[in-house]
Amino acid sequence: MEKILHVGKYIEKGINALEENFSFLWRAIDDAISWIVENLNDLFLSVPFLLFVLAITFIAYYAKTGCLLLKKEGFRRGIGLATFVILGFLLIYGMGYWEEAIQTTTLVIVSTLIALVLGIPFGILSAKSTTADAIIRPILDLMQTMPAFVYLIPAIFFFSVGNTPGIIATVIFSLPPAVRLTSLGIKNVQEDVIEAGRAFGATENQILFKIQLPLAMPTILAGINQVILLALSMVVIASMVGAKGLGSIVYQGIQQNDIAKGFESGLGIVVLAIILDRITQSIANKNK
Repeated sequence: MEKILHVGKYIEKGINALEENFSFLWRAIDDAISWIVENLNDLFLSVPFLLFVLAITFIAYYAKTGCLLLKKEGFRRGIGLATFVILGFLLIYGMGYWEEAIQTTTLVIVSTLIALVLGIPFGILSAKSTTADAIIRPILDLMQTMPAFVYLIPAIFFFSVGNTPGIIATVIFSLPPAVRLTSLGIKNVQEDVIEAGRAFGATENQILFKIQLPLAMPTILAGINQVILLALSMVVIASMVGAKGLGSIVYQGIQQNDIAKGFESGLGIVVLAIILDRITQSIANKNK
């Protein structure tokens, strides 16, 4: 069948124009992201394994129970998650993938922070303006339905290979839940609460930051949870453009047909995903 519309060629021309005219910007972004990832990774790796495990276990226990003391009722709720954190990290360490697990954690943290910095303001804008919502919503639909591999093409074109294109692709893939759930949370704030704030003379900014965002926080935290899980689901795909971590070990296992390596590294990703998911869920449940 003869091709009539050459949509891809127009997209290619646009990307080429962006690369030629804003090459200084892509270099600056690449340098900034690489610097953050490398220093954060070095910071985490400089922490002794046992101290790191104890710190995350404490965070998990506190997120689950909301108390610092080992009270009987809180202990029963928090001991399960704390035990899983310890056993999960010991499993990763015992399999010899601790450094790769830290690299994966760093990529997820950086990707999540960038996605939230971009996503939450757009979510607020979408909730406040019907025009903005009408524009943003189809863009989010496109971002969520486009195959993740497609994001790697412009990412490689702008940033070559390494952690940066992997993080950029991960941000694009994981950004929509941050926007959607922030917007949903603000829209679901009861109108009479907002009217009460206006009646007491609150400005629109005060209503946003002191009423709407605090009341929408459980929904926003659920969005953060989804962003983290989507970022983790991208680590294997990101490894195809040079991103380090457990995803690169999975990719090596696929290339080498090494079942043991692929299963062990995949199991490490699952452990990290469960730990991050349970901690963020616990924080979200506490804010309801």
